[in-house]
Amino acid sequence: MTKDQKDNLFLLLKSLTKSEKRQFKLYVGRLDVNSDSIFLNLFNFLDKSKVYDEVAIVKSGIVKKQQLANVKAHLYKQILISLKLNPSHQNIRSQIREQLDFASILYHKGLYKQSLKILDKAKELAIQNEEKNLAFEIVELEKIIESQYITRSIATRADELSIQAKDLSQLNVIASKLSNLSLQLYSIILKSGYVKNLDESEQVQAYFKKSLPKFEFSSLGFREKLWLFKAHLWYSFLLQDFLNCYRYASKWVDLFSNQPNMIGLNPVFFLKGNNYLLEAIFFLQNKPKFQEALKQFENVVSQPSFPKNENVESLVFLYLNFHHINQHFIDGSFEEGLVLIPKIESNLKKFNNRIDEHHKMIFYYKFASLHFGAGDNKKCIFYLDKIISNKTLAMREDLLCFARVLNLVAHYEAGLDYHLDSLLRSTYKFLIKMNDLHEVQKEMIKFIRGLQDIYPTDLKNAFKNLLEKLKPFEKHPYERRAFLYLDIISWLESKIDNVPVAQVINDKYLLKNN
Repeated sequence: MTKDQKDNLFLLLKSLTKSEKRQFKLYVGRLDVNSDSIFLNLFNFLDKSKVYDEVAIVKSGIVKKQQLANVKAHLYKQILISLKLNPSHQNIRSQIREQLDFASILYHKGLYKQSLKILDKAKELAIQNEEKNLAFEIVELEKIIESQYITRSIATRADELSIQAKDLSQLNVIASKLSNLSLQLYSIILKSGYVKNLDESEQVQAYFKKSLPKFEFSSLGFREKLWLFKAHLWYSFLLQDFLNCYRYASKWVDLFSNQPNMIGLNPVFFLKGNNYLLEAIFFLQNKPKFQEALKQFENVVSQPSFPKNENVESLVFLYLNFHHINQHFIDGSFEEGLVLIPKIESNLKKFNNRIDEHHKMIFYYKFASLHFGAGDNKKCIFYLDKIISNKTLAMREDLLCFARVLNLVAHYEAGLDYHLDSLLRSTYKFLIKMNDLHEVQKEMIKFIRGLQDIYPTDLKNAFKNLLEKLKPFEKHPYERRAFLYLDIISWLESKIDNVPVAQVINDKYLLKNN
């Protein structure tokens, strides 16, 4: 029976570049005994295969069924060792770990002085590059060696190492607490989105204050500041405090501007910082500043010196394309944004195994929203259906809820009202199930349900009445989040004035910026 391509070995092998495959064969071929080994033959077979098929592997005679699991495990390990030796996968962390391994070998051979010399250089390198966990590990080994290698300076050396260990340990504890806090806040926003009411807001604020460790800001290094800014950023996002989102995202990006050597060591954090900076500017609706930040971001990631690997490549694809789309929502230039969709969809196939379902669904919601803004409601429904019919998506409950609300509006706009009743019922049930039925959504569902009883001549007045009910919620601390996903106010104004929604949004943008 043919298995899905989710086999770990198959995915790893298919992720290899031509040069990495060549190096693997050279690495394996260094020993003549491996020239016709079972695991190398399995590598060649899988390399030529388009899908992972265990039946085909066994039929090929390369390996017996009973041996397959062990051979696969061995091949997987050998590929990882080969990749570890590849210069393209070497970085400061791997260099420090290698020196630590060398020092451990020398220590076990009783060559204490040589071991300490390597450790001292490795520790300096670790501290310079903010690798404090590794630095602490090095100091602990130094303490063990110094207790056996007696020197005249043992008294001062003991004090020096004890102080170093204490300082590094304290900073590591602060970094760990801040990273835990950041991760928990990120988990909340992924699970349920922004806070929905006063109770949730108070819970988040209480949790943040309780979990924030005590520290002296002046004592923090790059890593601790990074986690501190991340925690504040997620806290601000949850509370929809976009000015503070911008403030802390700017601090995050400035960390890398002030220490550019950290970009190479932490490219993922650099990318994420820029992503959240752009997201904060987007929510503040400042297109000139947004385009300037996007251009700067593109310039950095396009430089030859910027780190290149599969993970970085997929994140650059995600973030640049998210924000290339977002800029069209600021001023309502939806038609211009539509040209991005075919290229992004094509690349989504390329990155299929590297992009999770959550981010794919965000793309589909953005595609749907672009089409809605451009007036193509059937295409909008097409992309929303990809989200609504995805039964495996357990994250971003807010995205799932607003996809259904936009789906209702798009069906009405497209004139597809023959099963509007069933859509209304299913949407209502889903929102109640998700505990996400708030005033804006209640009014929207009530309005759409009552449309069939309104005479065409009274339709404009009905839109005006709904607009009057929803307008106060634009500034409401919890209800306003509805307008972050779907600009209902502009849609209603477009119906009242009988002009495209894109024109309404563009007019508002021009009025605000003139």
